[in-house]
Amino acid sequence: MKKLLLLVSTLLLSAALFAADPAAGLWKSIDDKTGEVTAIWRIYEEGGKLFGTIAATTNDPQDVIASACKDSYKGFPVAGAVNKMKTVGTPWIFNMEKESEGNWKNGNIIDPSNGKMYGCVIKYLNKGEKNKKYTATEPTLAMAGTVGPIQVFQYWVPATEADIKAAQEKNPPKNK
Repeated sequence: MKKLLLLVSTLLLSAALFAADPAAGLWKSIDDKTGEVTAIWRIYEEGGKLFGTIAATTNDPQDVIASACKDSYKGFPVAGAVNKMKTVGTPWIFNMEKESEGNWKNGNIIDPSNGKMYGCVIKYLNKGEKNKKYTATEPTLAMAGTVGPIQVFQYWVPATEADIKAAQEKNPPKNK
């Protein structure tokens, strides 16, 4: 009986240690001005760092190339010419360092529509939590592009695989 209890305790502790960070998952980026969804993102942890790829675009074909980007960026995690990469599937958020559960800093985000790279801060907010003047009405990612001490936040909301599928159907690849 003691061995069974020890085994169960070990399994529960292991599950808690390897539980995904709350920032990881599918998220809809929301345009500050229009309130429209701009993309569906897949945020994931790899090698102790946080990354994010666009899983589906909402206004462009799924195979659009990020031609506004530069050829390369310092610390970019994928080899090759960035300005020849697809918007979907490329890690535009990269090398985020964990500050605490759900809070990440010291990484970068590239806007594939204009090629600008910013510092990045990510804060996971539970329903009711505040960030600046914003109060989360549901689980939310407070995403900040940073330039020096200036942080400009966007607030991203949960997405689903169905959201990805709908965006892919609405904006299929141009070159099938």
